[in-house]
Amino acid sequence: MNDRPVKFSVRIHQGGYDYQALKRIWTAADRLGYHSATLYDLLGAPALECWTTLSALAAETESIRLTPLVLANYYRSPGLMAKMGATLDVISGGRLELGIGAGGGEGDHLAFGYEYPSTSKRVKALEESVDIIKSLWTQRETTHRGEFYNLIGASVTPRPVQQPRPPILIGGRGEKRVLKAVARHADIANWGFDMDLREHAHKRSVLESYCLEIGRDPSEIEVSHNCRVVIVENETELEKLADAAGMTNAAYRESLGNAIWGTADQCSEKLQVYADAGITYFFLLFPDPIPSDRLELFALEVMPRFSSA
Repeated sequence: MNDRPVKFSVRIHQGGYDYQALKRIWTAADRLGYHSATLYDLLGAPALECWTTLSALAAETESIRLTPLVLANYYRSPGLMAKMGATLDVISGGRLELGIGAGGGEGDHLAFGYEYPSTSKRVKALEESVDIIKSLWTQRETTHRGEFYNLIGASVTPRPVQQPRPPILIGGRGEKRVLKAVARHADIANWGFDMDLREHAHKRSVLESYCLEIGRDPSEIEVSHNCRVVIVENETELEKLADAAGMTNAAYRESLGNAIWGTADQCSEKLQVYADAGITYFFLLFPDPIPSDRLELFALEVMPRFSSA
């Protein structure tokens, strides 16, 4: 349905991982050829802060892209975010993918002194923020007087390495407001977890209707998929996992639902169904602890099947 290459990202829930463990994950994923890796952005979580950690990991890796999934818009002003993003893109040699959202954690916001207004207000602020970030990344000077932010003659130097700018991923599944923001501003859409194709098709139809309203080609927006991955070398290993979970083989398989699971052949078949539907970016949540031989098995046995011909 499109000519984009299929890409795979290691989705990391960094709670419980110290920096050395995160470095092992990222350097392994980098060596194995994963397109990107992610960190989440929750200030109150028992985890290292997202942006600072990404900056450190940029120096530890060579080619893997740096993807916060996703930054909470209210935690950083758009001017600061544009400067931080440009800096990370420069020091990483052009590897930033800016994942951002309206912020879904009310408790996290309030605990750290940030306001948490209505969804409508938060999405409006997100849209204004993304507009400002894009301007600061691409224009010599930005003056902006808006509902939420005001800038007078602001500029960001040095500019990002990526031209015309780093890609922007907007995360969130709300159909009334968030998907409208995706249609207006995003390069990559990210919604839901372990969704089936029917759910994806519905979200895409909503997104396409918003694109039609503003005259944007929906094919300009890359659709991504978040999913668990349980890859095994053979059926016997799957049976052992079922035993370890205290479940019958059938019950264990049923519990995996829409996850990508099974042997390399089975995982590839499941992924191909999504790829055939035009979904080209997969954020993969491997079982803890990572890195493991499963991370390597997927990279060696599955990823080459989706490399550009």
